[in-house]
Amino acid sequence: MSKDTGFSITSAERYSLALYELSTESNVTSQIEEQSLSVLKLLEQSQDFSNLIKDPTTSQDDLLKVVNTISENYKFDQLLKNFLSFLIQKRRFFFVKIILKSFIEICSEKRGELKAELRSAKQLSNEEIKQITEELTKNFSSKIKLNYKHDESLIGGLVVQVGSTMVDTSIKSKLQQIENRMIEA
Repeated sequence: MSKDTGFSITSAERYSLALYELSTESNVTSQIEEQSLSVLKLLEQSQDFSNLIKDPTTSQDDLLKVVNTISENYKFDQLLKNFLSFLIQKRRFFFVKIILKSFIEICSEKRGELKAELRSAKQLSNEEIKQITEELTKNFSSKIKLNYKHDESLIGGLVVQVGSTMVDTSIKSKLQQIENRMIEA
């Protein structure tokens, strides 16, 4: 199936903003956010569900049945169930992953959280991640939502990125800098 070039990131943001505004009006934003995370997790874990969404031959009725079943099993709020059904009817369910990720980002922004990426050469404990998060919260004077990844290719050290600010203390980076200086000399 060719990609729908008419549907952009901006379109996904409009759908997610609409979901945010509806959930705020109904005072169920945190519930919808949790349930959206459940849908995203289901998309990652269930290859069948993911393939069903991507399959252009899947009928709207079949998708609606699946969404109703999932909504009942996960006890989704009626708003989210209606929203997912709306995406199916508008033939936008193919983009549900992008839309729900955008919705979660909007919720995070509205709470004043900064998004941060942390990569480390060694596996960090939950306590170490918590300490790094607290230190970043102090330094940036804002709540930090940390996304942690273990990256053995760094050889040693850490790479932290908060917004456009990046701190790279990895050995891989230092070796790259030395190599660049040797090439320039």
